[in-house]
Amino acid sequence: MNSKPWHGVQVATALPFNDDLSVDYDGYADHVQFLAAHGCDGVAPNGSLGEYQTLSDEERARVVTTAVEAAPAGFGVMAGVGAYGALQTQRWTEQAAEAGAQSVMLLPPNTYRANDEEVMDHYRAAAKVGLPIVAYNNPIDTKVDLTPKLIARLHGEGLIVGVKEFTGDVRRAYEIKELAPEMDLLIGTDDTVLEMGIAGAVGWVSGYPNAIPESTVELYKLSTSGDVADIERAREIYRDLHALLRWDTKTEFVQAIKLSMDIVGRKGGPCRPPRGVLSDDVIAAITRDTNNALAMGYK
Repeated sequence: MNSKPWHGVQVATALPFNDDLSVDYDGYADHVQFLAAHGCDGVAPNGSLGEYQTLSDEERARVVTTAVEAAPAGFGVMAGVGAYGALQTQRWTEQAAEAGAQSVMLLPPNTYRANDEEVMDHYRAAAKVGLPIVAYNNPIDTKVDLTPKLIARLHGEGLIVGVKEFTGDVRRAYEIKELAPEMDLLIGTDDTVLEMGIAGAVGWVSGYPNAIPESTVELYKLSTSGDVADIERAREIYRDLHALLRWDTKTEFVQAIKLSMDIVGRKGGPCRPPRGVLSDDVIAAITRDTNNALAMGYK
């Protein structure tokens, strides 16, 4: 077990639905146990990949409870508690604590371009609950950029223990570590694993372990070991898998990862609206990249 429950490979879990698009809670519990059995360190339910924006309050709460109940001893649950504003986020953080999650992952305010002081207040509200908070920097979706200076300020006030850095700009890793050297850096994009690992990341909130957990866990461990021989081996795996990992940062990332899960024999299945069916060309490309990875022995 990692010393901190947000370290290691924390899978941003895809959420299975039944044919009528109701949540398949049994299938989700099975998936959590599958990931634990194949080397992952924890799950991050109710992230973007889990389509949390489309869930009712009851569904969203039950997803976290299902993850906690399915998780074996030593396997972490870092619940996503992103919401429009601080009051909703505080309520979801309280729900995560009551359910037994060990930490939470928190976006800045959704759909509102908050200024720095509003962002600080947002995280202060969630921090009152007492669970460790990993900030989630995704300015593409939220329109709020947690800059290295703002991240350092959040950490300096004791509001966050780490940050999931989703910008894809690896240069930020070094500035963050300069400004907040004691704070934990988590990889936020699947196609920057090697670069962020070399830069000092201690965790990976990941998408493609949903489909190929063993190989992606190996890639993460090699990328973060600090050993030169391991880095060379990581580069080989990274080159082989990069075409597939890049789908994690595409607009269609949820459908893409679910399709890859279907191809490898896991239940990915459909998405809820507004995410629709992929075009034939995109399906063919994802299928090609997934099958290429399988043909090279990755799993």
